[in-house]
Amino acid sequence: MIIAEKNNQKHLLCLRRIKYLNFLPFSCLLLSLGVHAAANTHTTWYRYYDQRGIANISSSVTPAHIRYGYESLDQNMQVIARTPAYNTHQDLKQASQREVQARQKEYDLKLKRAYGNSKTASIKRDEILGNINKQMIFQQQQLKQQQNERIIFKNQENQYLRQGQRVPQAISAHLTQNELQIDASKETLRDLQNHYRTTQIQYTNIIERLKKIE
Repeated sequence: MIIAEKNNQKHLLCLRRIKYLNFLPFSCLLLSLGVHAAANTHTTWYRYYDQRGIANISSSVTPAHIRYGYESLDQNMQVIARTPAYNTHQDLKQASQREVQARQKEYDLKLKRAYGNSKTASIKRDEILGNINKQMIFQQQQLKQQQNERIIFKNQENQYLRQGQRVPQAISAHLTQNELQIDASKETLRDLQNHYRTTQIQYTNIIERLKKIE
């Protein structure tokens, strides 16, 4: 009885080993196929159609692919991505835009280094405009004084003329010099006024830009 039971156990053990040995090659085959499939999933082909509509396929992207535009294909030749043809006009346009953006970025960095923020720029603007305004006030006072002196010199000149006398050389020289001074003061005043307006516009743009990048 005991011997028969032991024989049965041995028989069952043998059957299990046979089943395992038969299953092992099949398992290895499945594993191998799975690894191969996983590797092929990353295999990509690149296809483009030339000007005659003929398909050209390769495992790498060539200048022709870029010129005509191409499709990326998986191992089953299914399209997984499309890349448009190279557009010279579009590329130049984008290059120009990138250049403008680069210049703007450089300008923004200069503003940040110079002022830090819009509040500081506003303080600097008020300081500069205040100094220009002081110069304009001073120049207006100078001009007014020169115009008053001219009135005095002209009255002296008219007195001699009414009396039929020759106008002294000193008075004529004063009038000539005074006229030059008045013209110079007027020109300086115009320059200061233009400088004031230009500075005001410049700082308005600076402050607005700083507010945008803060």
